[in-house]
Amino acid sequence: AGPMSLECLGNLLRITLSAEYFEDKYISLFVIDQSGTAWELDEAMAAQCGYTVTYTTWRSIEFRASALSCHSHLEKDVFTVTVQIKTSHTSDMSNATTRRKSASCPYGPWSPRELICDSNYMEVSVRREIPETIKDFVQNEPEDWTLVFPEAKAEEASVWQIVFHQPEEKRALLVSNAWSAGYGLNTTDSRVLLRVPYTAVQVQLVKVGVLLLAQQTARLCRSNQMPSLQDQGITFSVLRSSAFYKYQWVILMLDTAVACPVDGVDYTNKTITWTVPKYIPPLSAGVTSFKDVLVEAGVDLHKLSAKEMASRKYVLLNELKAITMKIPIGAEGGYYKTSVSNGQLGVKYFINLFLEHQWEDDKWTLTKHTIIKEIETPFEQAEVAITNNLNLSARLMNITVGTFLSDVELVNLTIEGIAVAVPEAVQHGYLIHRTRYANGSKAYVIKVSLDAPSVKKEYMREDIRAYTLNVTLTFITYPSSETFLIPVIVLSAVKDAVLPSARGFCDGRNLHLTITHGNVDQNWLPFISDWHLTQEAAQKYNYILRDNGTHLAISVPFLSPHVSYEGFHTSAIKASFYLTLKDGITFAQRRDFSVSCIFSPSELIQCLPNGTVIITAIKLVGGEDLDTALLVLRDRQCKPSLVTEKTATFKFNVNTCGTSRRFNSTTTTYENEVLYFRPGNDTPIYQLKFLCSYAVKQTADVRYESKKNPPPSIKSGLGCLALSLKLFKEKSYSEPYQESEYPVVKYLREALYFEVELLQPKDARLELNLDDCWATNSQSQDSLLQWHILTHGCENNKGSYRTVFHKVNYSLRVKFPQHLKRLEVRLFTFVQDTSLLQE
Repeated sequence: AGPMSLECLGNLLRITLSAEYFEDKYISLFVIDQSGTAWELDEAMAAQCGYTVTYTTWRSIEFRASALSCHSHLEKDVFTVTVQIKTSHTSDMSNATTRRKSASCPYGPWSPRELICDSNYMEVSVRREIPETIKDFVQNEPEDWTLVFPEAKAEEASVWQIVFHQPEEKRALLVSNAWSAGYGLNTTDSRVLLRVPYTAVQVQLVKVGVLLLAQQTARLCRSNQMPSLQDQGITFSVLRSSAFYKYQWVILMLDTAVACPVDGVDYTNKTITWTVPKYIPPLSAGVTSFKDVLVEAGVDLHKLSAKEMASRKYVLLNELKAITMKIPIGAEGGYYKTSVSNGQLGVKYFINLFLEHQWEDDKWTLTKHTIIKEIETPFEQAEVAITNNLNLSARLMNITVGTFLSDVELVNLTIEGIAVAVPEAVQHGYLIHRTRYANGSKAYVIKVSLDAPSVKKEYMREDIRAYTLNVTLTFITYPSSETFLIPVIVLSAVKDAVLPSARGFCDGRNLHLTITHGNVDQNWLPFISDWHLTQEAAQKYNYILRDNGTHLAISVPFLSPHVSYEGFHTSAIKASFYLTLKDGITFAQRRDFSVSCIFSPSELIQCLPNGTVIITAIKLVGGEDLDTALLVLRDRQCKPSLVTEKTATFKFNVNTCGTSRRFNSTTTTYENEVLYFRPGNDTPIYQLKFLCSYAVKQTADVRYESKKNPPPSIKSGLGCLALSLKLFKEKSYSEPYQESEYPVVKYLREALYFEVELLQPKDARLELNLDDCWATNSQSQDSLLQWHILTHGCENNKGSYRTVFHKVNYSLRVKFPQHLKRLEVRLFTFVQDTSLLQE
């Protein structure tokens, strides 16, 4: 427990550095020799000296040391290793914390020959024996080896030369030169050791066959003869060498050959199959007999019993020609690790198998061969699940991404092209937290408001809006520091769309359409058919187009190119105006609106007092192929003086163009008609009759007798009046509110200052009087909820505040005071029972 845990595993010591203590820190490892000197560990030194450093998926660091490693102290079959760990939060290792740990492990008895195949080195140690004849030899003369072999070392028992056996030659190196070349050599009182990195120059790759005929193998083994192996099979890293050392006047030689398998692993049917040949020729030079003694296997340097293997569904086959282990991919004892290939996320299964094979032969008596095999399966692409648990009540996207293994960390998000570190994501409206599961895996939960700026909103249909989140997540793996990207595109359909609505009305000369914006039409544009109605386009046709952010208002004159005329009767014309809202990006048609009104035909006819008639003929719906330029009056020589796509205007005198007359006692009526003929046909397909009536002038003698002036009388009359209603800011009536200032916000009991003015005609004989004046709570003047401000020209006395008239005086602006009425109204609100209807 704690920062470091220790295990003695046969002829190996394992120290595990806990991730809890060393995570997110820079680490340096040192090995301490018997003199107390610290040697910093790197890859080359580890392979030469019998050390291995690996990282597990849990970010723990594992350090292994051989019993005969360079700096271990061996005494009475107990080897001791001392390590020192420095940790710092900075790469320059400033303010480092130092921990030192010594561990002693017993190991014995030693076999005459022991071989270790670890992940980064091969090791062979052999017993150093001295023949009895040499022990009994009496030296007569002083020993002076340096005269014969100057290379010899002063120490009596030291290894002083090693010879490598290559196919084409033999090469001898002194111990010092071999050490400089990366080889590890050592001696104890009873053993000679050689350690070889796999990358050493003298290492050869040799095929060792396992495909033998069973009968031949059985026969040869029964006769204690060695089988002849075929030139195929499993590749071994092999170093053939002999170590020479002197004892008194004798040079002794030891076979220090070593061989380790580098392949032999197959992945089929979700199973790892690891095969190791039993008979390895490079290790059996000069051997004439071979006998199995023991085969044991396990995981992570722990031997497993047959029962333990069966529970994990491992299979260990000790066959005549080979040892085979079969491990289901994903089985207990291994672990999955995140892997990245070409930017794609995947996993690999890792398992650290080991095999101990002991055999007897007539050369070494007993050999123990320990093979540590770190196996990783091929890359397997992984799919990342992305789920969205929409929280409608909180208007939150609740997105879960994963699961991932524990060696993966989310480092940033790319939001609208900008990379944002995870701690800063909250500033962009993203809440991120990690969910850990019991098996060590984890997922990331991202919460984003539907109203966040980076969430795109799009109208789909009816009352449904689509909310789309499009972010890219960047992950990193530990300790390999590989990165991969996961694009997260999540669409949520929500029934919260408010479509634009419209209200239309007419005022006798214009058609008005007011559209109330919804929450889906931010980029919808007004179109009349395929014609985009812009402010500039509206001005071209004298249309009025206003948009205050909440409402879009369009006003179109009755006689306009974009008004359709759907019916024509002697008393009425039905005119319609159609508007379409289209998506500003795709131009898809989203919403259609229209307003239709009945207009008087008198709008098309002007009978002037001087006998001039101006008539406008209109093209009706269904007569699209009619050419208005070809319209004529009864006298076909009378053609229109003004032509548009939909109208033709004629101006003529009642005594021309085939106009007929009818008389009665009071009026003279003139009639004509607008006609359209197809070429070569005298029957009109279009016929618009019209008439003008004039009062007959009469002269009469009247007797007049002057008496007192009669009282004035008022007679009703008909005519066109132009009026305006304005709202002013104060009682002086000097500054009216402008269009851009509407709507005007006022509070209860504040005053509104209205002015009603007769604009046309400018006749001093006329006086403006207000009869009825009322307010409604809607834009319709016919709304049933009404509050009367004036009734029959008098102030309403039912309210708390009476309407006040203000006197109008002559000024530079007011030429005819009798044409204006000014009144002050105190603000009120509509209440029904005890409920407030609106502000």
